[in-house]
Amino acid sequence: MSPVRRGKELPIHNRLPVLRAERGMSRAELAEAVEVNPQTIGALERGDHYPSLDLALRICAVFDLPVEAVFSRAPLEGDA
Repeated sequence: MSPVRRGKELPIHNRLPVLRAERGMSRAELAEAVEVNPQTIGALERGDHYPSLDLALRICAVFDLPVEAVFSRAPLEGDA
């Protein structure tokens, strides 16, 4: 099994700030909806932290979007 590559070599991009803004949602509101600390949402948005699969799916459920519309290995439209 090959090691998982992450970080600068293979980052995970997200549209969380754009999606929150479109819905008028604060970091705290999203954090409450997915049961994490608001600092976790900030870290995700900055790319300092990558979500677990469970957290990614919970976030996508809040926005009613598929994973590919929220997270990607390639930069997304509106990527921070």
